[in-house]
Amino acid sequence: MKFGIVAFPSKKLQDLANAYRKRYDPHYALITPHLTLKGVFEANDQEIEQVAKAIKEITKKHGPFELSVSKVGTFAPITNTIYFKAVLNDELAALHKDLNNDFFGEKPEFAFVPHVTIAQKLSSGEHDDIIGQLKMIGVDHTETIDRLHLTYQLEDGSWTVYETFRLDEVN
Repeated sequence: MKFGIVAFPSKKLQDLANAYRKRYDPHYALITPHLTLKGVFEANDQEIEQVAKAIKEITKKHGPFELSVSKVGTFAPITNTIYFKAVLNDELAALHKDLNNDFFGEKPEFAFVPHVTIAQKLSSGEHDDIIGQLKMIGVDHTETIDRLHLTYQLEDGSWTVYETFRLDEVN
């Protein structure tokens, strides 16, 4: 079964992302707007129980973090994906590191660029038409994230929450 670890932003940011995703993201109906903290990995029923225990231990070491999105970015020319770029602060970087280094599954293929996807699988023409407009409109949103979600993929391709973990206040 496929799993991933994400943080869901507030309804306000989700609504803003969905305003674009409805039109520009074929995955709109499959998953809520999110910040990926650990990309897709495979696990069976026994392994996922170990993963859940490990996440619980990690969240005991990390407090809530600030999610600040301040601009629109793109992964072009690698992919024609457009996103709200999140600021990589120390708390977010440390949490990502703990969820990816010496943790279940493989290390990430790419450097961590925290983001909320708003458009993907665009043709080059579509990408070029809308990226400039979206960058001009921009985004400016800050909030506190206090929980993580272990998600899994259903047979229809959609994603749902397997378990939610609170980020404990670090003393």
